[in-house]
Amino acid sequence: PMSSLSHFDDEGAGRMVDVGAKEITHRQARAVGYVTMQPQTLRLIDERKVEKGDVYQVARLAGIMAAKHTADLIPLCHPLGLDSVEVHFEAVDDKTVRIESRVGVHARTGVEMEALTAVSVAALTIYDMCKSVDRDMTVGPIGLVEKVGGKSGHYSRDL
Repeated sequence: PMSSLSHFDDEGAGRMVDVGAKEITHRQARAVGYVTMQPQTLRLIDERKVEKGDVYQVARLAGIMAAKHTADLIPLCHPLGLDSVEVHFEAVDDKTVRIESRVGVHARTGVEMEALTAVSVAALTIYDMCKSVDRDMTVGPIGLVEKVGGKSGHYSRDL
């Protein structure tokens, strides 16, 4: 039945899940995503020679801001006062950037969507800042790699 999906009632109507009775606990989530590009594009980023500015710094700020606005972007997502958001970048080879976000909160619901949103927007920002020199860039995969806290407990995987 539709009620087994928490965002739908028995008639199939969308709803925001009522988390009011849940205990406030510390919750964390980590997400990872990748942007693949031409090697010369990654060199431009690393050497801070992209015309639009320091790509990693702009993408970091975009990711943090996006995490804070997740409830405005994803329907039925609970607005949360986040305790922390971090966005980190690492070149994993000569053409791939790995983006990792870490989000923490003391709340009644988790921050998986905030972590995923941070990575997604950071990746899109890299694409936007570099598209004038490399239209062949690709974004993805993007996924949740860890969740801590809440009733469902700890979740972890590699991506």
